[in-house]
Amino acid sequence: MTAFPRKPALLAALALLAGAAITPAEAQSTVTEGQKLAFDRGKGNCLTCHVMKGGDLPGTIGPELKDIKAKYPDRSELTAIIFDETKRNPQTMMPPFGRNRILTEQEIDAIVDFLQTL
Repeated sequence: MTAFPRKPALLAALALLAGAAITPAEAQSTVTEGQKLAFDRGKGNCLTCHVMKGGDLPGTIGPELKDIKAKYPDRSELTAIIFDETKRNPQTMMPPFGRNRILTEQEIDAIVDFLQTL
């Protein structure tokens, strides 16, 4: 007899989670992709309005993007801001990147991964 009873559903769920976990290399890859998108003047274009570490010729319309993980510990809040900030602030000048299909959900996720490193 084992110390832990066998629970097939629990074992299956753990196996799925283990397979879904991303490696550190994959995580770094999404951060790198997010940075490229954020700095790309034709795509994310974050530098047009925001000062960000590592960015050249930043704008000053929006707030400086630093300490993001501390400011937005709930990742979904930051994702929602990038997707469509007009829902939270109707007077914003920030484009609704997701709603207007400027960025895909995958691209927004990559940008969030990058922003959380700032």
